Amino acid sequence: MSTNEKMLVDAAKAVRANAYAPYSSYYVGAALLDETGTVHTGCNVENAAFPQGACAEANAIGAMVAAGGKKIVSIAAVGGADDLEACTPCGGCRQRIQEFAGEDTQVILIGDDGSINSYPIDDLLPATFRLLR
Repeated sequence: MSTNEKMLVDAAKAVRANAYAPYSSYYVGAALLDETGTVHTGCNVENAAFPQGACAEANAIGAMVAAGGKKIVSIAAVGGADDLEACTPCGGCRQRIQEFAGEDTQVILIGDDGSINSYPIDDLLPATFRLLR
């Protein structure tokens, strides 16, 4: 695992502790590195008006945009009800990541065995939908 991967996984684990998930009890944290080297984090925030909650990845992307970031270099997501378990971004978040991804953007995830794995976004969202480029 690279230094940046470890840093993002650790930041995602830390922000996961702030998740608001009283309905699902499934807590997710995300951390991304933008093109300036800045780390932005987000956690899932549920709402009684399901499905009006917000995913951790979407919140991290929103934090990046609010801070002036334009491109995701890499993003880590971690989640689980109690302990961490394999957790991949939902389809909507895969599309959100793709919107700000470059050809080399990596998505860092924990595997079923606890390993840390890195995937190009195109592997997680093949034949992606793009309006801009």
